[in-house]
Amino acid sequence: MNKNDKTRKARAGLLLIASPRFKNLSGPKRGTYHERKLKAVEAIKASMDFLDLVDPGIVYERADAERAMRLFYDEKVDFVYAEFLSWSEDFAWIRFLRDCPDMPVIFCNVAKNKMSFETTLDEDDFIDYLCAGTLVGSLEGSGSVVRTGRKGVKTVMGTRDQITEQVRTFASAARVRAILRHSNVGLMANMNEAMWSTYIDNYDLFTKIGPEIHYLPYSDYGTEIENLSEEEVKAYADELTSKYKMMPDVEYDKFIGCVKATLGIKKLAQKNDIDCYVYNDIDQATFRIAGCRAGFYPQWFNENVSVLVPEADIGAGLITYILKLLSGKNVNFVEPFHIEDEFGTFAGGHAGPNDHNDPAWQQNVIISRDVRFAKTSWKYAGAPFAWYRFSPGLKTVAGLYEENGKYKLIAFLAESLSEKDTPQSAKKHLLATYSHTIFKPVVPVKELWEQVLRIGATQHYAIVDGDWLSQLEALAGIMSFEFHCIR
Repeated sequence: MNKNDKTRKARAGLLLIASPRFKNLSGPKRGTYHERKLKAVEAIKASMDFLDLVDPGIVYERADAERAMRLFYDEKVDFVYAEFLSWSEDFAWIRFLRDCPDMPVIFCNVAKNKMSFETTLDEDDFIDYLCAGTLVGSLEGSGSVVRTGRKGVKTVMGTRDQITEQVRTFASAARVRAILRHSNVGLMANMNEAMWSTYIDNYDLFTKIGPEIHYLPYSDYGTEIENLSEEEVKAYADELTSKYKMMPDVEYDKFIGCVKATLGIKKLAQKNDIDCYVYNDIDQATFRIAGCRAGFYPQWFNENVSVLVPEADIGAGLITYILKLLSGKNVNFVEPFHIEDEFGTFAGGHAGPNDHNDPAWQQNVIISRDVRFAKTSWKYAGAPFAWYRFSPGLKTVAGLYEENGKYKLIAFLAESLSEKDTPQSAKKHLLATYSHTIFKPVVPVKELWEQVLRIGATQHYAIVDGDWLSQLEALAGIMSFEFHCIR
């Protein structure tokens, strides 16, 4: 998928409903009802400069609603912002709920701080009173959301500023939903036979979440490795060694073998237009073809707003990709290893390629031997990888899993500790073979994992800097995922 399509603003259709009965009512001082509503629309649009707006004009009549629906569909809006600008006849609204193609809707009622009139004794004040009747309009419209069976409608109330923040979160999630529907997952090249609980239904993946899945043959992987030029291999090797310290026990020919294995993945991703590359790095076919597993993470994935994950876990790949689309930041792939109850922490990380490209934390990366793989008999046994101590700070931790045709999204917050704040040890790199960190979750560690065990999950999670729980909750609502936020 084109990078620009993944970094664009969210696109919103405006469905602003007003009353044809009031349209031409006029006061001598402040103009007609319609003129006042036009000013209200401009204020609404001014609060949404973070969106690409599709505005069909105020909806007064059935024909206006039909025109709006056609425009929203043709312009491929990510969601619809719906607001009653006063009380209004509800025929246009019900027609929209019944006929509009499936797209998320945020249905808003805005509470003003105070009214612009004291009494309704003169004509100008009376028209302002009519203009202010958004609550009665919203109440009238609310029942039809349920009666028509319209799905994907989120209803919110607040001041204009509060509504704007709700719309910002909803828009972020709706944009991700739309992007997922045009994305490609690449699986190389079969499910992970060691971890059956990670399997998901590929038909459900397409129909319920959106991406197409493409199986990437090992034969193509081998061809890409064989076709690498000496110049591009040397260029990537030099880039890595210029950025990161290499441990003295790393054999250079095995380093080059890992560089080639990594570049082969990049080539396959580029040629197959892959947005979420799911790499089966424990399949023996990988080792026969490449002699090792890829241990680096080409910056191309970040430049293309794409992701690379190991162990053939499509669900974990999707949540990594989702966090990438939401945040635009470097996203890492982890599994929790163990709890240390004395410190209220758990260790987490993962072998294989992990995004070590965060420019602020390059000093956290060492090119190190894969000591576990070194005990094998494959061609590049002991080939190195980017040994990364994940950046410190508050992280959103999230996982996505399928259960009986439905999806559940588990999310919580945890602090990734720096070496100086880690009670177990002041050494930066603690767990050989794994990119890793020590986490201190916001929820007490045993309570956290007891809740996850009861929900039912697998061992794979994505992590990203910052708090993205609200956006994940909004996305879960739009996508009909079960959402389990452990606070």
